Amino acid sequence: MRVAALLRGINIGPNKRISMPDLRRIVESLGHTDVETYLQSGNVVFTPKGKGDHAARLSAAIAKETGHDVAVLLRTGKELQQVVDANPYPVSDPTKVVVAFLGEELELGQLELGDLEPYLPDELTVHGRELYVAVPNGQGRSKLMEALVKRRLPTTLTVRNWRTVEALARMTAG
Repeated sequence: MRVAALLRGINIGPNKRISMPDLRRIVESLGHTDVETYLQSGNVVFTPKGKGDHAARLSAAIAKETGHDVAVLLRTGKELQQVVDANPYPVSDPTKVVVAFLGEELELGQLELGDLEPYLPDELTVHGRELYVAVPNGQGRSKLMEALVKRRLPTTLTVRNWRTVEALARMTAG
């Protein structure tokens, strides 16, 4: 069973820079196999060794090796395929649909966004441990994405565009 580790805030801006070869080496040092990275933004797919909290162990190993405190969320191939299947939005441009992965399920009210009408044309759907967000004008212009990432949520949140979600689902399949 392959899993995808989604690292929060890696290689975005000047902080928390980790090369993908270093990230692969760190994951392999934990005994995991079939390690592959995707892009330069903290996505690593692997076959986990043993049982336990692989996300916490990976986060601790990254901190030890790099000095960066990095939150890590894991999704199995099956979970990523369910994310793909549950997408409520049409995808004509894979950069304009994003998924915010959460460490724990949240209700819409816990996001403290209030009425979503001021964020239109952006749309948001909560589904389990994922938030689907349609951003027709792009993430950079999205007031909804800006509000989401600035929130102090009671759980970890990390965002991936639809192209990345589909790629990770393919990489973890089977």
